[in-house]
Amino acid sequence: MSALPAVELLERPAAGRVVTRSRPVRLGDVDARARLRLDATARYLQDIATDDATDAGLDDAFGWVVRRTLIDVRRAASLDEPLELSTFCSGTGRSWAERRTSIVGGRGASIEAVSLWIRVDPTSGRPTGLGDDFVDAYGMAAAGRRVSSRLRLPVPPERAARRQWTIRRVDIDPLRHVNNAAQWAIVEESLPSEQSRRGVAEIEHLAAVDADMPLELVTADDEAARASWLAVDGKVLTAARWTPAT
Repeated sequence: MSALPAVELLERPAAGRVVTRSRPVRLGDVDARARLRLDATARYLQDIATDDATDAGLDDAFGWVVRRTLIDVRRAASLDEPLELSTFCSGTGRSWAERRTSIVGGRGASIEAVSLWIRVDPTSGRPTGLGDDFVDAYGMAAAGRRVSSRLRLPVPPERAARRQWTIRRVDIDPLRHVNNAAQWAIVEESLPSEQSRRGVAEIEHLAAVDADMPLELVTADDEAARASWLAVDGKVLTAARWTPAT
C-alpha cells in the first residue's frame, strides 16, 4: 500500500540526487517580529524545486502544481539569517512525486518540509506520467518508495467562523491562479502575533483558486490546532492547519 503523501519527514537518502542552495532571509520574508513567515518559506520550497527540475534537465520545470505541503518549524529563521536548503525526491506515484526539503540557518534555524507535487501538461493542465527523464534523475533518491495522492485534512465544522477573503493582484501567477505560496496567507492571518513560530503547518490544495472567485475564509480552533479553509459557494478549495509546538 502506498504511504500517505507529505506526512513523513524522511532522512536524506544514502544515494541519489540531492540539491543544495543558499539564500539569506530578506526583509519581505519576515513578520513584524522579524521571523520568517510560512508563505515566504513556501516560496523558498517552490524556488528550490524549480531550480532542481531545471538543473536536472526536465522539459517541464514549471509544469508542476503543489497538492499538499507540511512545514515543521523547529526553530524559526530570522531576518538576514543565512540559510542552506537541501532537497531530494522521497517518493513517487503515477503522476506525482514527493519532495523533502531541509532548511538550516546560520543562527540555528531548523525547518523541515515535505510536499506532494503533481506533474501536469503545461498546455492542457492535466496530470501526466512522470516519464523516463524523471526516473533517470530522481529514481535512485526515491528508492522505490510509493506515495498516494490522498488528502487528510478535515472539512470545516458547521459552527466555524466565516468572512470574506480578498485576492490581490500580487497573489496571481501566470496561470491566472492564486499561487500556492500566496495561499499560506490564510494561516498567517490566523496566527496571533505574539505566538511562537514553532509548530507544524499543513496545507492542501483541493482545487485551483482563481482571481475572480467570491472567496470566504473559514476558521475554527480545537484544543490542539487552528484550522482554516478557503471556500467558494460552500466548496472547499484550500484546507490548512497550524499545530503549535507544545
